[in-house]
Order: sequence, then structure tokens, then C-alpha cells
Amino acid sequence: MIRYDPEIQALYRRYCLPARRYLKLGGAVLRMTREEYEPFVHALAADARAVTDAELTILFEGSWRERRTAAWLAAVSRRDRFRERLGALLLESEVCCAGGAYCAALASFGTARDADLLAAYLDRYLHRPDLAYDQSTAMGALAHTDAVLHSDRARFPPGGRPVAAVVPGRAHMHGDDDISTYLGGIRLACAVID
Repeated sequence: MIRYDPEIQALYRRYCLPARRYLKLGGAVLRMTREEYEPFVHALAADARAVTDAELTILFEGSWRERRTAAWLAAVSRRDRFRERLGALLLESEVCCAGGAYCAALASFGTARDADLLAAYLDRYLHRPDLAYDQSTAMGALAHTDAVLHSDRARFPPGGRPVAAVVPGRAHMHGDDDISTYLGGIRLACAVID
């Protein structure tokens, strides 16, 4: 159950609201001009250093805005101790708009356990076109983690064929020729995190 209380609201104002950060974490940060980008990432890095583990834990109990921000703060501060929580939140898919941040954080940690968590999500959801929210991002994150680890866990989709060709009912993924489409976005997110 998502908590709404004064403590979460205070943390929301502190970490999520400045410059509407929660909206910019993800694709928007990748499209910023240099003049926008540098102050944004410097403020993000400062907050990643300042946020406590207890505050991150509380943020992970909030809505999508708090959870998305918490995932990025955990990734930027390299707090891989939140790995299992991120994996559980991704698997639960309880709120919208946060799964991509969980995937980016797990990919940025880049261990075999992160790959296992991403694969578990895909094992559960890839064959569910009605629940396709973060599947392409998870595929990109798993492919990125595979590249870092020189492993071969990214069996989604087999042989690099288009997802629509592998799993029926994937019309929402039209135009996605292969896994590299998903991989590019995760690589950029990991570059921002680094």
C-alpha cells in the first residue's frame, strides 16, 4: 500500500519537486541543453550524496514520483544495497511511471544479481501484452548488464528478432527492430547516472 503522510510529503518537496525533477528523470534529462543539463545533474548528485538510507526507504513507499526519484538517487549514489527493493518494486509493478527508473538503477549497478532481477521481471511479464509497461526498458537494461558482464542472460527476444515477431500481441512495440533499440536508452541513462 502506498503511504501518504507528512513525512513523505516533506521528502517529496526536498528531493522530487525542485525543478520538477521527477518529470525530468528519464528521457527528458537526455534531451536537455548543456545549460539545463549541468545544473540539473549537479543538483541531482548533491541530493544523492545528502539523502539518507532512511529517507530513500520512505521515498520508496510513496507514489510514482517519489519512487522514480528514489531509484535515481540510489543509482547516482551507488547504493546497491537497495537492489532487492528495486527488483521487488519492478516485479510488483504497483505504480506507473517508475519501472524505467528501477531498470536504469539495476543496469547501473551492473551485477549478475541485477541481471537476475531484470530477467525475473521479463519472465513474468514478457508474455503479457496487457501489462507491457516496462518490458522494453527491462530488455534494454538486461542487454546492457549482459554487455558489462560479458554474459548471455538477455534471451529476450531470442536471436535479437523483433519482440512483435517472437511474442504475439506486441503491436505496441511496432518499429522496434531489435534489442539495440532498447539498449540505447539505457546506455544513455547509465551515462547520466555515472
